[in-house]
Amino acid sequence: MEPTEIEEFRKQMQEGGESSLAYVSLAISILAVMVAMVTVVGHRTHTEAVLNQAKASDQWNEYQAKKIRQHEEILASNQLSHQSAALSPDEQKDRADYKSHIGKWNDDLDEDSKKAKEFEAEVAKSERAASHFDLGEALLQIAVVLSSITLLTRQKAFFFGGLLLGVAGAIIAITGFLH
Repeated sequence: MEPTEIEEFRKQMQEGGESSLAYVSLAISILAVMVAMVTVVGHRTHTEAVLNQAKASDQWNEYQAKKIRQHEEILASNQLSHQSAALSPDEQKDRADYKSHIGKWNDDLDEDSKKAKEFEAEVAKSERAASHFDLGEALLQIAVVLSSITLLTRQKAFFFGGLLLGVAGAIIAITGFLH
């Protein structure tokens, strides 16, 4: 558009009483951008929670596998201990190996449990943040709709209600970063 056309368009809007609607349109555009940003952050946070949940499950599976192996070694060691005949040197060595492995499994199990619980804590943290992003997104979407009604009805109450919800949605979404 040429500068003269822009000026002419501005005058037409003022004469038609439409100048205040330009601000409404700008506010709606800003709210729409905020909705898009909060939506992306919310989706990424949900994805992070799902990935951490998978890591926690994998860690617990490893824990369970090691627990089963530890139990098998305890059974083997006990079986060797309960034999009535004297143990041969090879059997005594096997029994000592079983006992040392059992101790190693205890350390590994503690570490695996700790890692799994850390992943579970990250899941809970991500889910709390995602809840804030989801609520913020919903309020921002409602704010866009309410503000848009202003364009149809020319009633400013819808615009101010939309702005109020938009501010509330933005604040709630921002609190998602604090978790």
